[in-house]
Amino acid sequence: MKGILILFLLCSMVGSFLAQDYEWGGSEAGQANKDICVTDSASCGCCLMQQRMQRLEWIFNHTMDQLRKDLDQASKRLNDLRASHTAFSAALSTRTECMGPFRDNSTLIYKKVFVNQGGAYSEQTGVFMAPRSGVYSFSVTVFSDAGAPGARLSIFALLQRNGQDLAGVHDDNYDDQEDSATQSLALQLQAGEQLSVRLVAGRVVCDDVSHYNTFSGFLVFPTDLP
Repeated sequence: MKGILILFLLCSMVGSFLAQDYEWGGSEAGQANKDICVTDSASCGCCLMQQRMQRLEWIFNHTMDQLRKDLDQASKRLNDLRASHTAFSAALSTRTECMGPFRDNSTLIYKKVFVNQGGAYSEQTGVFMAPRSGVYSFSVTVFSDAGAPGARLSIFALLQRNGQDLAGVHDDNYDDQEDSATQSLALQLQAGEQLSVRLVAGRVVCDDVSHYNTFSGFLVFPTDLP
């Protein structure tokens, strides 16, 4: 396709230049060249051909430079598009287990990864790091089992950005032996900012192969495009 475009441009420009009356250095120099052509037609024809070839070479090089710039720009846009494909979703565990209570607030590590497009979520640390600036959507669901009817159900987790609390997921009562809660929000993040879920001290979350506890997020749109 690029070769056809180049040939088309060259043919168009060649036709245009061949139709012109070539002169060098203005009207006086052009008249002198015409006089030379009268006395030495062979040299004149050679000079005209050389000038036209030089002009065609300039056109060709200029066209190739522009095509390279267009290709570089298209490649950059493609890389930006690929970088915008950021999405993850993970569950707390791959087996039946409860986590907590802990003496201090503790980061939950979601080990069952369903999708991690772009690799921004770490299943070793439980932390999501924004690969680029943009608006992101996040969702956290927590589930717990009180252990017996009438026992106190205590769920409390925090979504944090760079170690600072953003939103809580909470349920604390004696009415349900099992219950869950969900928190969803949109955030504008800068590249490198970190999101994590921390279980509040003294609270418990439980999971099994049905994956009741999840942490998910994705890039809605970037804000760092040129």
